[in-house]
This record gives sequence, structure tokens and C-alpha cells, in this order.
Amino acid sequence: MNYLAHAYLSFNDPQVLVGNMISDHVKGKAQYAYAPGILAGIKLHRAIDDFTDQHPVTKEMMQIFRPAYRLYAGAFVDIVYDYCLANDTTQFKTGHELFLFSQQTYALLQPQVAVFPAKFQGMFPYMASQNWLYNYRLTHGIQKSFAGLVHRASFLSDSETAFKLFLENEAYFQRQHQLFFHSVKTFATHTMAELLKK
Repeated sequence: MNYLAHAYLSFNDPQVLVGNMISDHVKGKAQYAYAPGILAGIKLHRAIDDFTDQHPVTKEMMQIFRPAYRLYAGAFVDIVYDYCLANDTTQFKTGHELFLFSQQTYALLQPQVAVFPAKFQGMFPYMASQNWLYNYRLTHGIQKSFAGLVHRASFLSDSETAFKLFLENEAYFQRQHQLFFHSVKTFATHTMAELLKK
């Protein structure tokens, strides 16, 4: 899952949110330098990713991208999941509700910029000013996210094939998301509660 889902599955806890958002930029023992709430968020992010990667719905969705993108298929599915969440009226009734959520997320993160890893610290102003979280709702936002993924990947050069596959299978992806999201939300709720007890 990508940034929107990880923000949403932090359940408005400011420290868990920080950990959930920075987790991919925190390597090895560096995680133990963070406050307990942020460490819980880092661990929650990784647990959510493992749960998502192993879920049969995710594995089925990956088959759409695998012939063209092989090991990167899961990364494209992560972006698709954010698109589906952004358009899921059982989670965000309207686009305005998603917009308000995005602004609340940036407002919770902003006071904690000093503890961000350098890479995320450099990225965060662009995320907020360009409203990446809201733009997952839009097809051109997904097109841009796919292009960004390809730009960062060592062995990829084409994002348009992925975008074409996304458009061709959008209805299927929405159905798959509906099969999947309740289970990951329940998992994240329970996992976060357990991590915050430690």
C-alpha cells in the first residue's frame, strides 16, 4: 500500500502517522532511535506491507502487471490500492472529505519534520504543496505516480504500459479493493493496538 493507505491506517495518531509515513526510509537499527509511538508506526507500516503482499487478492491483482513489470508488479498494485481507497465512498464519502483528510495529515506531520529521515524531509514539502494524498483520487495522479515509480526504479523505463493496464482494469481493481480493504483495516487496528502496548 502507498502513502494514502498508510496515513489512513494510522488512525489519526500523530506519532504512529510519522512512523507509518517514514518507514521505507528508516533502515536497520536506526528505527530504535525514534520515540516509542513512532517506532510503533514504523513496525505497523511493515506489518501492513507484509499482510498486503501475502493476501490472495493482492497476488491476483499483481498478475495484471507481472508480464510487463515482473518483480515491480506489487509496487504498481500499491499505487492502485491508494487510488481505490481515495475513491471508496465507504471510507471517504466525498472528494471534499478526502481533501480535508489530506490537509489534516499534513498538519499532523508538519510539527514533526525535524525527526524525519533526510529523504522524507526533502520530499514532504512537495507531498503537501502538490497534495499527493488527494491526487491518488485522480487518474492523472495515478499516471504521475506510475511515472515516478519507473523513474526511481533501476530496471524500468516505461510507465505508459502500466497506466494502460490500470485504465483497462479499473473496474476489476475497484472490486478487488472491496474484497481486501476491510481485512487490512481490521488487521491494522489490532496490530496498532498491540504495538502501542509495548
